[in-house]
Order: sequence, then C-alpha cells, then structure tokens
Amino acid sequence: MLELFRLDHRLQFPAVDLALSEPNGLLAFGGDLNPQRLLQAYRQGIFPWFGEGEPLLWWSPDPRGVIMLDDFSPSKSLKKSIRKFAYSASMNKCFEEVISLCSKVPRRTIKHDDEEHANTTWITDEMIDAYTELHHLGWAHSVEIWDKEQKLVGGLYGIAINGGFCGESMFHLRTDASKAAFFALAQHMRKHGMDFIDCQMVNPHLASLGCTELPRKDFMQMWQNACSQAVEEHCWHRQDLALT
Repeated sequence: MLELFRLDHRLQFPAVDLALSEPNGLLAFGGDLNPQRLLQAYRQGIFPWFGEGEPLLWWSPDPRGVIMLDDFSPSKSLKKSIRKFAYSASMNKCFEEVISLCSKVPRRTIKHDDEEHANTTWITDEMIDAYTELHHLGWAHSVEIWDKEQKLVGGLYGIAINGGFCGESMFHLRTDASKAAFFALAQHMRKHGMDFIDCQMVNPHLASLGCTELPRKDFMQMWQNACSQAVEEHCWHRQDLALT
C-alpha cells in the first residue's frame, strides 16, 4: 500500500529524498496550483503531474533528466531544416498558444510495475490556467519557432528561476521545429552563463537532444546553485532569439 504525504494549506513540501521509488519520484498529493506553491515546489526540485480527473500529484524522480548545454550541438539535419524552412525564433511572444499546442502532445511516461504508462492529458485546463498565470507574473516562459510565412510551427515552455530553467513540454507542427526551439533556448541560456536545462524525466525525443540522467542528489546541488545564480534583468523578457 502506497503511503504519500498529503499537502494542506501550508506552502510546505516534504524533503525530496522521501519520494517513492515505485512509482519513481512520487512524493505527495493534494494542495493546489497557486503561484506561490508552484514556485516553492520548483525551487525544491518538485513538479506537479496528474491527469484529468486525478488528484494533484507532486514528483521528484531519481534519477533526473538533464541536458548539459556544453554537450549539445545542433545536428546537420536540424541545421538543414532551419535553412530549408527559414525558421526564426522568439521568446514569450505567444505563451498561451504554445502551452495550448503542447497540451495536445502526449509526452511523459513513467514506469510502474515494469510497464510504461503514458498520460495523454497531463496538461489539463487547470495546468494551463496555472502556468499562464505564472507567465503573466514573469516566471513561465515560451520559445516559439516561426516559418517563413510567420506561422507558429513549434515551441516549448518552462519555468525559470534566475539561472535555472525547468522545461515542461514542447511541440512541433513541422520537421525539427521543437528541436529548433530547444536550440534557440540553449544558445540563449549559454549566452547568459547558464549550464543546463532540467528535463525532469528522459524520453526518446529528449534523449535525441542529449538528455542524460543524474542522481537526484547531484541534480539538486546543481539546481540550487542555478536558482541562486544572478542573470541579467532582460534575460527572460519578450525578445527575438538567435537561430544560427
């Protein structure tokens, strides 16, 4: 029988090393998605993940998926797609459209009882409302990819706390557009002295971008350092991004 921590009105989470190993990383349930609770969770290396009609669940898996920016370089096929489709990139120009399109893409899976389980509806309307509010407060950010007709064809979104960026989801409507979004974000973060992107859990798409696993204790040290790293004020503002 699973024993989970139940959250109440207080903005407190249990220590991440108390998370279950099966299913991997499940830590607590309950609470809500108000901005203060969400930010407290992310600062502690915890994130929400639940499906439509399910209780609100909070996770901190071990190991943790990360992409070290110095290890990432765009493939020849990605560069070819960027040239072929004349992609351009921006940040925070249409967050709500990006998260809406991401919600239509099944992405996360978790292993339980030696089986892979996919959740196709984890970006629920409740999640969209909560992260859109975080965006308006300056914490949630989107990267957009546009084709030569200036149509939105790919993107991603996530949470930034100073120099720490936690990627939530990505989508593409044209070849390599989500990878182009990641490329634009990686270049931008390196420009501002950041080292890695928290991917939470590895999946085949993220693995193709160089996502690897770290023990949770190693990740938490990196994450806490990143979240305390000062960045320039305009780093996470609305802007065009380089894609070359």
